[in-house]
Amino acid sequence: MKDQIYILNNENKLIELNENDFVNEEQFQLLLEDYPNLISGSQINPDNPRRWILISREIGIPGEQGGNNIWSLDHLFIDQDGIPTLVEVKRSSDTRIRREVVGQMLDYAANSVSYWTIDEIKLKFEQHCEKSDKDPDLELENLLGENSDFDKFWDTIDTNLKAGKIRLLFVADKTPKELQRIIEFLNEQMSPAEVLGLEIKQYSNNDLKTLVPRVIGKTSSAQNKKDKREYNQWTEETFLAELQSKKSIKHVDIVKRIMKHFENKISRFWYGKGKSMGSIVPVFDKEYSNQLFGIWTSGYIEIYFQYYLQKLPFDKIEKRQELLKKLNKISGISLPENKIDKRPSFDLDVLLDEIKLNEFLNIYDWFLDEINKTQK
Repeated sequence: MKDQIYILNNENKLIELNENDFVNEEQFQLLLEDYPNLISGSQINPDNPRRWILISREIGIPGEQGGNNIWSLDHLFIDQDGIPTLVEVKRSSDTRIRREVVGQMLDYAANSVSYWTIDEIKLKFEQHCEKSDKDPDLELENLLGENSDFDKFWDTIDTNLKAGKIRLLFVADKTPKELQRIIEFLNEQMSPAEVLGLEIKQYSNNDLKTLVPRVIGKTSSAQNKKDKREYNQWTEETFLAELQSKKSIKHVDIVKRIMKHFENKISRFWYGKGKSMGSIVPVFDKEYSNQLFGIWTSGYIEIYFQYYLQKLPFDKIEKRQELLKKLNKISGISLPENKIDKRPSFDLDVLLDEIKLNEFLNIYDWFLDEINKTQK
């Protein structure tokens, strides 16, 4: 029996939508290509939702070094941490969804890790962007943020691939119980790979259509094991050590100066939990928890306009624009006006200059004064 879901519209009328099948597998695959957010990143990682770029559809996988392609993977996505995500799509009406698809995916995983090269992956991505009339650099910027190091991102993908740090994703309109149990078992046992299912149900009537994704395989047991393997709580010591290894002792001294300046003016420093990059965020607790900015071990400072949006007085665009103008007066900082509700960044190198560092600190002293005037 087919399921139903209900929508309550603006006129307080209940609209019934009935579950129905996808016309064919091609339609299903195109949906993921056009709308990667259907791969629910917030269900996969609620604390740090996954974001995606599509590398290619129907990407070939060889069975030996330098050999011809034997298999064809439905989709290859990459998330913001450079983790390759291998996607295989099957409709529930396909009998191969029960067991054959598991062996198929394990073949893909074993051979892609062994025989894909990062140059091939980059080429496939560029070809896909050209075919889709997209700018590759803009796609990467949308995924990683402005001023990100794209070369380092590709190196991270290469490292993850060689280490077998990949994600296998079985996508179906309905996941059989047999497949669900296999997914959960594999996800508990495999490391550092992650194995998940994604069930996308389609509901519609004559006028409306809705798609409901559900991630399968995130059992408590599996998550506990992976958290123990991958959890990384940064501290001041580990952050500064990583920053020095990636940048220099001069950059460490600048961060120490910033922390010393604010330590008696804010409530606390918050340290991130990123697996590959660490962050320090000064937080001022008033009526709201106000995150001033983020300093990253990659050597960038993010300005948190996105987090100011719901908090006085910088919820007003005029105040955010005022802050933007003050920051852009510092030589070397050029934050785009269209990023006034996002998290633009600039290179920490700018603040190696004593005068520019003092200008930056004075601006955020003003920022704190404005909060004190308006928040209770």
